[in-house]
Amino acid sequence: MTTPNPNFAIIIPAYNESLTIQAVATSALKHSPWVIVIDDASKDDTAELAKQTDAILIEHKQNQGKAGAMLSGFKKAIELGADYVITIDGDGQHSPDNIPQLQAAYAQYPEHLIVAARLKNRENAPKARLMANKIADFWVSWAASKPIADSQSGFRLYPIRLLKEMQTQANNPSGFVFESEILIDASRQGFNFVFVPIESSYPELRRASHFRPGFDITQITLMVAKKLLKRALNLPGLFNSLIKKPTIFE
Repeated sequence: MTTPNPNFAIIIPAYNESLTIQAVATSALKHSPWVIVIDDASKDDTAELAKQTDAILIEHKQNQGKAGAMLSGFKKAIELGADYVITIDGDGQHSPDNIPQLQAAYAQYPEHLIVAARLKNRENAPKARLMANKIADFWVSWAASKPIADSQSGFRLYPIRLLKEMQTQANNPSGFVFESEILIDASRQGFNFVFVPIESSYPELRRASHFRPGFDITQITLMVAKKLLKRALNLPGLFNSLIKKPTIFE
């Protein structure tokens, strides 16, 4: 068994994840001792189950949404002195066993934001969810001026410099808007993206998705529209997002 590398932190935002949080945290701890679970005022026993692992637990007294949970995790990772941060969801959709793939991509593309893109077996995704993701990809790519594969994946590797310089705030009712906005803001700060293809997995033993296709895509579209209007629609960005190919690491 390899010794966990302590120079990076794994952040797991969690809200009512009692079905899966213990298994996800335990699996993540095989890769780093700095596993940070943020219990966002869950109504079940998510926090108690997380305490049964060696993960670092942050408990929110009031629900702050996924964005607020991620910001708490980022702050803790910076305090620990992490070189980079990997985020995974607590519902079991992401396999921590794919973490080495993201690390390999980062080794070849340092200071890039690495996204685990659900490009394999996409037919496994619910149809409404897949269509909503494609719509979000179009809008976010346009605003970011770069092609983005799977803008809604929460399984990412963030360079710590990006997190220290990040100005994106948790000011929207949808956490999915926050993760989309990070991509746009990171691009404008000069960061590039690399996408690591992973399987599209929707385990049966997990809670219902927090993603609401109609509401969340509307919120993402409104956020992007505001950014595009501030940049006179950013037509060169639209051209780049349609003509260029995303960087895929396999």
